[in-house]
Amino acid sequence: MCLKNKNTPMTVIDANYKSFVETIKTMVSKAQYEALKKVNKELIELYWNIGKAINEKQSELGWGKSVVEQLAKDLQAELPGIKGFSAANLWRMGHFYNEYKDNVKLAPMVREISWTKNIVILEKCKNEASRYFYIVMTKKFGWTKNVLINKIESKDFERFALNLTNFEAN
Repeated sequence: MCLKNKNTPMTVIDANYKSFVETIKTMVSKAQYEALKKVNKELIELYWNIGKAINEKQSELGWGKSVVEQLAKDLQAELPGIKGFSAANLWRMGHFYNEYKDNVKLAPMVREISWTKNIVILEKCKNEASRYFYIVMTKKFGWTKNVLINKIESKDFERFALNLTNFEAN
């Protein structure tokens, strides 16, 4: 490496320095990815708990739909600039919690993919087997929301299930 004095930029960069820059870039990328995973997990946990609280209050106190509508308005007023608390999304949180609360297999898995992808799977897949398949595949292959939608609409799960065969031993 050829360095001039502190006021003059580097004129020649050797392979060691380039490798060092790549190492630092990799460290930054990995840390950013891990931070995103943690944020996602916390967000899913928040939405789970909100869905649980809404469902519990509706059961305990007999609250109807109007309470969720009012809650959305109040949250938006109290938390200006924070998105995600529309009435429609609050209903999704309740549905999300209801669908997975007793499912020991899927409940932990839904925390491993984004809210948007969870909602796509929840709304487009009506049984546990297909939900399991799409959650696993989304996590394994890092599918985007659009890829996930395409895979569901092209019935990847059904094709996968059709290819599973059991041969009887003679």
